[in-house]
Amino acid sequence: MFVPAMYREPDARWISELIRRHPLALLMTNGGDEDGPFGTHLPIITDPRQPAADPAGLIGSTLAGHMNRANPQWKAMRSGMPAVLSFSGPNGYVSPAHYEFGPAAPTWNYTAVQLRGVVEPIDSHDETLSVVSATSATLEAEFGGGWDQAESIGHFLRILPGVGAFRFTVTCAESIFKLSQEQKSDARERVCRHFQEADGAHRGVAEYMNRLTEAK
Repeated sequence: MFVPAMYREPDARWISELIRRHPLALLMTNGGDEDGPFGTHLPIITDPRQPAADPAGLIGSTLAGHMNRANPQWKAMRSGMPAVLSFSGPNGYVSPAHYEFGPAAPTWNYTAVQLRGVVEPIDSHDETLSVVSATSATLEAEFGGGWDQAESIGHFLRILPGVGAFRFTVTCAESIFKLSQEQKSDARERVCRHFQEADGAHRGVAEYMNRLTEAK
């Protein structure tokens, strides 16, 4: 990931926060010459064996996810295989109309995290169930409405033969928070106001823009 210095996160904890708030990642691994690279979107959580991951330092930590065993990416996965997890945060189009000067070019404000690491497929039935249960519990706590998975364990066990769980050990963590830092303060304020007045998804861009200003 290419990250110009002005777009780097002001605090390493921003990386873990973005992952927690936007856990749907694109897992990318290499395939053979005929298949080419693989990519699957799936939710990622902290490895349930490692509940106390340091939010300020992801390198060396372990994450977990799962996919359908019928997925060709799962079938090609090998222990120790290099992989990339890509997470997307709030983003949105920036029209030059908000700058109130010209000439200017349109751009896109966005936030993203890329983790490099190695994957380890999980063969154990119990550990696979642990990942599935932990994923459900983590996402329900963050985004759900109070659903209790206890009565669904039987269903989990029925679908488990078709689930391929894996661990991902982080070797490199990079992020980009491209939020109009290249513009003068008055232009940034107008762009931020535009996102504040937009729909809910775009308000997340304004939130990060405001936090970035406060962090300086």
